[in-house]
Amino acid sequence: MEMALELVTIPALSDNYTYLLHDDRSGATAVIDVPEADPIDAALTERGWTLSEIWLTHHHDDHIQGVEKLKAKHPAAVIGARADSHRLPPLDRALSDGDTFEFGGEEVHVMDVSGHTVGHIAFHLPTSRIAFTADSLMALGCGRVFEGTMEQMWNSLQKFLTLDPETTICSGHEYTQKNAEFALTIEPDSSALKSRADAVAAARAKGEPTVPSKLSEELATNPFLRAGDEPVRENLGMMDAPAHEVFAEIRRRKDSF
Repeated sequence: MEMALELVTIPALSDNYTYLLHDDRSGATAVIDVPEADPIDAALTERGWTLSEIWLTHHHDDHIQGVEKLKAKHPAAVIGARADSHRLPPLDRALSDGDTFEFGGEEVHVMDVSGHTVGHIAFHLPTSRIAFTADSLMALGCGRVFEGTMEQMWNSLQKFLTLDPETTICSGHEYTQKNAEFALTIEPDSSALKSRADAVAAARAKGEPTVPSKLSEELATNPFLRAGDEPVRENLGMMDAPAHEVFAEIRRRKDSF
């Protein structure tokens, strides 16, 4: 099934990504996170789109600091997590885990994916098979665990395993090449990972983005999703450890990589 909605990936700051989601039938346009306003404004102007909604995943400055400037030129409803509302720009709609809302004739599902921060949410559109994951699930990685616990982050990542493997994962940063180098220290014999690492390196050599990615790719190669898999456990010498402890060890190793 092809996505009925148009997705535009926009680089921002030094290594962030923001996304436009557009429904041509209604003219509705959403932006997911606002690291800075100018690239988003330029993309909207180029396409002649009117911004109607701003979806925020979490409170870190590199995901929200452009909201005020963007809204000054493009008034739009701001949507974010109720649990994080005290640290976000003023919200027109505050949502919690399990809530849904409509965009472009589709349901958008709100997922609490706390760990990187407490109150971090992802937006999932099952019909279009797309998920905006920001700094929870990332291409070949996941966000650092700043506010939550390792077990909480592992449990959050498990939520993505319930999605269609063909889901497009729209994450928040261009960290993929470094993530690939690290992943190879966890699964050095994985042919799927080696192939993906080569493709990522080639894309970056040409200045091309490595996100979005497919969930199927992450399931096959992302060590943070594979902490419960036997090859990873064996390589780490943690065959009998609970999966969340394996995940925690992988995250600790990445933090000092």
